[in-house]
Amino acid sequence: MQISANGVAIEVDDVGRGEPLLLLMGLGMQLVSWPEELVNDLVARGYRVIRIDNRDCGLSQSFDHFGKPRMFSATVRYMLGLRVPSPYSLADMARDSLGVLEALGIESAHVCGASMGGMIAQHMAVLQPARVSRLTLMMTTSGSRSLPQPSARIRTALLGRPSNPHDIESIVEYLEHMFALIGSPAYKTDRELFRRRLRAIVQRAWRPTGVARQLIAIAADGDRTAMLGRIAAPTHIVHGDADPLVPVAAAHQLKRKIPGATLEIIEGMGHDLPVPLLPRLAQAIDRRA
Repeated sequence: MQISANGVAIEVDDVGRGEPLLLLMGLGMQLVSWPEELVNDLVARGYRVIRIDNRDCGLSQSFDHFGKPRMFSATVRYMLGLRVPSPYSLADMARDSLGVLEALGIESAHVCGASMGGMIAQHMAVLQPARVSRLTLMMTTSGSRSLPQPSARIRTALLGRPSNPHDIESIVEYLEHMFALIGSPAYKTDRELFRRRLRAIVQRAWRPTGVARQLIAIAADGDRTAMLGRIAAPTHIVHGDADPLVPVAAAHQLKRKIPGATLEIIEGMGHDLPVPLLPRLAQAIDRRA
């Protein structure tokens, strides 16, 4: 279903009964990127699980009227520490998510964000603390420039594109290659199952220009370290020690900066949600401080 939130049409999936749990996905990833096995496990644990497509992604409202971002210029400005112009901000995306909760009549929710979703969740917890009862931050970062950064190979792949952007199988191969670079070395999803899921995601929506605008929003957001001390919600941080996209040092910094935060490092986990790890991740999300 679609909900008008913060003046933006947001696609929402809402299942289960009990404590509201809002799941926020990362860069360019759709609500269906949260595996059904994980969602079903969380529903069985007594959660009302709410997944959304972030703006400019999946079936939510497009911002194509802003045009294609100038990625090279934005990259140079970011590397030089200059302001990066962006058509919208991560704080705007946080207001979208808060608007979804308001539209659903939810006074407060446990918010779990992965990667960019974790960045959005940080903003939510500061913008409207009363609406965030608990916070789970998965494979995410404060954006501090002092933290270790992904390798040039990973950055190049992130800015890459399919050999044929109009062919589903070409897009699936591109995504499979990307996840092979950033995924969990110790936990692998069956390849055929993984490809079927990637194909279903691409068939649902493929919006690379929206992904580029989201990436610009991340760059424009900069360093959130100064605001972490204002997060009052009980916070649990989950990170893999083999994450090549967001190195694990980011998780340790979040723990130091967020008052009372707890940290769970998963050995052999990269920057993905592999099927063998889903029970462990459900347990991590369900952790009570």
